[in-house]
Amino acid sequence: MDRQPEVIIGFDFGLKKIGVAIGNTLSSSARPLTIIHEEANDRKFAAIEALLKEWQPTLAVVGLPRHPDGTEHEMTAHCRRFANRLNGRFGLATVHVDERYSSKVLGFRRGEEDDAHAAALILQQYFDEKNTSVQ
Repeated sequence: MDRQPEVIIGFDFGLKKIGVAIGNTLSSSARPLTIIHEEANDRKFAAIEALLKEWQPTLAVVGLPRHPDGTEHEMTAHCRRFANRLNGRFGLATVHVDERYSSKVLGFRRGEEDDAHAAALILQQYFDEKNTSVQ
């Protein structure tokens, strides 16, 4: 029996903006979708809700920042809380992906981040790790 492809949404969470990417289990590839430029939680989650209704993902992948040595910092806790809220508000299963080097891989300089591309890199990392562990 063939499984239907599932849509998966990826997030690069920030306090002022959230990068969003989309992908699916058929192609195991991610692409940038949008950036949510909202600071107020009600507007932030209203924008997320609209994306969830449009794309109907079965899973959310949230980047989890850490110090280079792997230890957690203040933003790590914010990202965990964000993932918990996605699950609590929308019943959406969430997983975390280590995003320590996503900005460096994309070559961002301070102030030039493209959060949607960072979200796509985080989501692609999820697909790559999942496909490696299956083989």
